[in-house]
Amino acid sequence: MQYFVVMIDYGRRGREAIVDPEITRREVISRIVSGEYKNISFIHEVADRSVEDITEDILAEAALPEIDLAEIVPFDASEQAAAFDHARDLRKHEPA
Repeated sequence: MQYFVVMIDYGRRGREAIVDPEITRREVISRIVSGEYKNISFIHEVADRSVEDITEDILAEAALPEIDLAEIVPFDASEQAAAFDHARDLRKHEPA
């Protein structure tokens, strides 16, 4: 069995550990990107009898790619469409 433990820190209000055996790694990343999970203290992956701290890995995967706005704001619509297509293609080929 594999599951993830996401520890959220609410400051003076305390902490909350979110543990859901049904949630996948992809769903954890999705919730971070959407802003549902904020102020994360740590993320642990529990598999069989081992626990691994995967906080840095998950946060790196959830980071949005930096896009240079100068590349996206060309002068006409066809150039802008080409720039969006190029940026999308770059995201497709990013290492997982």
